[in-house]
Amino acid sequence: METAYISVVPGREEEFLAALPTAIKILESAPGYRGVHIHRGVERNSTIMLAIAWNELADHTEGFRQSPLFGQWRALISPFFAENPHVEHWELLN
Repeated sequence: METAYISVVPGREEEFLAALPTAIKILESAPGYRGVHIHRGVERNSTIMLAIAWNELADHTEGFRQSPLFGQWRALISPFFAENPHVEHWELLN
């Protein structure tokens, strides 16, 4: 599981959310992609958290991030970033 905390430029949240379905279509074509949950901060509504499920860590770190799909993904959503996203990976314990 990957989590990405994205700080969106204040005032551009709705534009970012409007671009997200197209960005998700790019993710859907990546080998090993299993799904995504999108969360918006309650206290910080300019923060979006994506929880992206991959079959294996390498599907994200080697497959997607080193593919042309990653460039397409970033080109679509990075204009809305207030700063670089904070990305972490998680393993399910139970």
